[in-house]
Amino acid sequence: MKFDYNLFVIGAGPGGLAAAERAAGYGTRVAIAEQDLVGGTCVIRGCIPEKLMSYAASFSELYQEGIGYGWKPPQTSFDWHQFMVAKNEEILRLSDLHKRALEKAGVELIKGRATLINPHTLDIEGCQITAEKILIAVGGEAVKPQIPGIEYAITSRELFDLEQQPKHVAIIGGNYIAVKLAGIMRMLGSFVTLISLEDGILSDFDADICRAVTEGMNRRGIQIINNSAVKKIEQIHGEQLHLTLSGTSPDTLSVDTVVCVTGRAPNLSRLNLEAAGVKVSKSRNCYVEVDAIAVTNQNRTTQANIFAIGDCTNRLTYTPVAIAQARAFADTQFGNQPQTISYECIPSVVSFFPEAATVGLSEAKAREKIGDFLRCDRSEFRPLFHSLAKREEKVLIKLVVDSTTERVLGIHMVGLGAIEIVQCLALPLRMGATKKDFDATIGIHPSVAEEFFALV
Repeated sequence: MKFDYNLFVIGAGPGGLAAAERAAGYGTRVAIAEQDLVGGTCVIRGCIPEKLMSYAASFSELYQEGIGYGWKPPQTSFDWHQFMVAKNEEILRLSDLHKRALEKAGVELIKGRATLINPHTLDIEGCQITAEKILIAVGGEAVKPQIPGIEYAITSRELFDLEQQPKHVAIIGGNYIAVKLAGIMRMLGSFVTLISLEDGILSDFDADICRAVTEGMNRRGIQIINNSAVKKIEQIHGEQLHLTLSGTSPDTLSVDTVVCVTGRAPNLSRLNLEAAGVKVSKSRNCYVEVDAIAVTNQNRTTQANIFAIGDCTNRLTYTPVAIAQARAFADTQFGNQPQTISYECIPSVVSFFPEAATVGLSEAKAREKIGDFLRCDRSEFRPLFHSLAKREEKVLIKLVVDSTTERVLGIHMVGLGAIEIVQCLALPLRMGATKKDFDATIGIHPSVAEEFFALV
């Protein structure tokens, strides 16, 4: 049978783009469908706008630090509208860059929603297209809890497009996305209340990280309400929102914006997976159980010629993971270079304010794995950068070590430079570095990172 394309990709996010361009580089006839801006959630309403907002928020602390270094107190204020205009211009620029990259690679971009008709046929806005192989890379979308008045709440998607800055924002959720957004909004000048169902925030991460991040958020004036749930949201006095809470919290809370960060679900609606023989499985994302596409280690679905990558699958939902899956898929299927992805030693950002990152096993997970043959080397200190400003901001660094083999199993950090430092340390962790390897390494002085090589 002759097909219109060797590969058809559904979704032009980071994963879909990487797969399409890599496959086209092998001489494959490739097309990609996208109903929104090219770039996907990460570029348009996820990682990129979030990071740009974190950069904007970081200036508030830099101004405070500057006073300790001899700078006169500046008269400053944050212009939400100006930032939004600049942010949107940058997103459009990045989207256009991705479109040009597709053109350069020889990938045909088709605008519209793709629906599966059978294992080799798709419908895109009334036009039928056939493909030898199909890759689903449709990503995910935020979901809201089913409570009365939830229509008054927004998700992070809408937060990045608000016309006015919230004065008091309630964030429902205690996961790392909720924590990052709470820190960003507080440092931009909004009052923030974080409402978590559990005993504390960041329950999936190392306990020392949770403690240090919580302390850092408290210092910045973020109100954290644990063991609580929102029972009802009501609109009162114009734009004011009234939250009724249950649990150990106060009974009520009044804010002007409510953001739900309780989980994400694969964006599978209207794909018509059943018609193509693609099955889904139950997967858990934060507080919600969702349907996700089941895939093998080669990203193959239950239909032999259909593959899936990224947030729509039952794998880790990180942008770099989707890109790695995409390249492994293209290399395997079109480059005659079989590849699989290891899901160990993948670093992640835990918080922006305070800055925190982690890679490898937490102390609790390591103890589950090796029992009492465990040692944790940690240090908390005030970095030199904060010394002149006399700020009580500390850095926490921690290595989780197998005391039998001396192999480092986990690396955790809260504080200045955590994101860049930890992701670089993911490499020695992946290669099996031992505590002796860390001890034998000479760092750069004075720096925060050198402390990882001086832990005792």
